[in-house]
Amino acid sequence: MVTRKTVAALAACTALLAATGCSSGFGSDSEPKQDKAGKQKLTVLIATSGDAETQAVKAAAAAYAKKSGNSVSVEVAKDMNQQLAQSFAGHKPPDVFYVNSDQFANYAKGGSLYPYGDRISDADDFSEQLRTSFSYDGKLVCLPKDTSTLGLAINTGLWKKAGLTEKDYPKSWEELRTVADKLTGNGVTGLVTSDEYQRLGVFMKQSGGWLTDPDQKKMTADTPENAKGLNFVQSLLKSGSMKFAKQVDTSWGGEALGKGKAAMTIEGNWLDGGMKLDYPDVKYAIAPLPEGPAGQGTLAFSNCWGVAADSAHRAAGVDLVKYLTSAQQQLAFADAFGVMPSRTSALKTYAEKQPAAKAWVEGNAYAQGPVTIAGFDKVLGQFNTDLQSLRTADPKKILADLQRNGEQAIAKGN
Repeated sequence: MVTRKTVAALAACTALLAATGCSSGFGSDSEPKQDKAGKQKLTVLIATSGDAETQAVKAAAAAYAKKSGNSVSVEVAKDMNQQLAQSFAGHKPPDVFYVNSDQFANYAKGGSLYPYGDRISDADDFSEQLRTSFSYDGKLVCLPKDTSTLGLAINTGLWKKAGLTEKDYPKSWEELRTVADKLTGNGVTGLVTSDEYQRLGVFMKQSGGWLTDPDQKKMTADTPENAKGLNFVQSLLKSGSMKFAKQVDTSWGGEALGKGKAAMTIEGNWLDGGMKLDYPDVKYAIAPLPEGPAGQGTLAFSNCWGVAADSAHRAAGVDLVKYLTSAQQQLAFADAFGVMPSRTSALKTYAEKQPAAKAWVEGNAYAQGPVTIAGFDKVLGQFNTDLQSLRTADPKKILADLQRNGEQAIAKGN
């Protein structure tokens, strides 16, 4: 799950990238010699959410191998960021691999990624927001493998027990406050979520703010809009109707929801797979996140399929990516482990087949994509550390620190 990676891993990866330079792609004086053999041997490195994803990717790779004549070996990373950084430094990377949006700009700036976007004739079938997330210096570098947004997950058993119905699903911040208060008590907290910007950022977006301007050239963190969003979260935390996952002895919102410690949580469509695996008897529903002063707001997440600049099999690697991101294969992945397709055409089919995911699907229309600036992962790591103390800290001080740290990263990254 890309949104739950540790800050330590991200920091270690960035440090290693900085130390090695990983300069093998953009601007490199020497291009890797390309294998001209009729049949290519490709290696693929993935970070997996579980056995279902692993087996689905391996099955897709085997199907591609049978169709193309190329062989494909799929390896599951133990620490994706570290393994990629080490392989880039040693100029022996996998041919194809998952790229986290948090690290994308670091890899692209270092020249580790082969920018193959101009070889994708139907790239416009991927939304502009997703293409922007994986573009560098105006070039689409790699294709998003799937997409995720955040919604309000509701434990329908606890909801009914509190005398609430579907008509009570909160549509505004004040309605969220009201139902969270009503649902809190007897070992249950109304709203439980993670103490990170990847969840709390929705309230900044819903109040009309965000971390940067749309072009990611200017920090916009220290604003009244963002302060309003964090102040609202703080008020819920102080009332006790909202808690962070670790405060109820759980590791994330899905666990809190499944164990009945949370009546509501804010999570993405990966929740579906986790609930089916760990809490199959718990009934829940997904509603759109309540609107804030500026209207609707949610966050979007994705990885892309990277092709190594140092690969001797670039053409075959791109061919494999085309197969893995085809509409048919994306829908197969959706069936296998719950991700939403990144292709607009496939997402429409997915929505028809999965009506319970309606809120997640519709969120794509107004979702805020991640910040993809080289070195910004360290800024976000510090922001997440500061958010852990949001209940008692000064939101304006947190945002002022984020503004300062972000401005330094932008100055270095662009």
